[in-house]
Amino acid sequence: MEQWSAIVLAGGRAARLDGADKAGIEVGGRTLLARALDALADAAEVVVVGDPVATELPVTFVRESPRYGGPAAALLTGLDALLRPAEQVAVVAVDMPYLTPATWRRLVAAGAGRDGAVLIGPDGRRQLALVLATARLAAIRPDHEAQHGLALWRLLGPLELIEVRGSDQEHRDIDTWADLRDAE
Repeated sequence: MEQWSAIVLAGGRAARLDGADKAGIEVGGRTLLARALDALADAAEVVVVGDPVATELPVTFVRESPRYGGPAAALLTGLDALLRPAEQVAVVAVDMPYLTPATWRRLVAAGAGRDGAVLIGPDGRRQLALVLATARLAAIRPDHEAQHGLALWRLLGPLELIEVRGSDQEHRDIDTWADLRDAE
């Protein structure tokens, strides 16, 4: 399997969680950030777009500028921070605690030689767990001013992403206090 890089989006406002730091929220005794990094164990390099915290694995921390520019701006900021961008880059929201290395192996395999692959839930909704061809992402990249506030799915609209159905609870995220309660 070819090498791939990863970007964890961990710098949002978490408005539906009253501004709580999602990366530090614990599910099953592990923070959401630790769980995301565990799932990305096969990545050659990981960039976390969010505030720096101590981690068990080596990662690069970076913040988008201006802050809170949204997932598209965070993705592109993370891409710029990669020291050795691979042919594919995994992108994931920090609030998806049920992803595993097997999830990423499926997504990387499905996206190989294509624009990318995206995890979908049982309802067919795209999740913020995807693999993108780095060269294709660079080709559709807007200028810096247009990145702030740009919707992620609008940015990725020109890309043909293969849909990979999630298994078990892979598709679930923690957006609200009820989601967190249900995850425990």
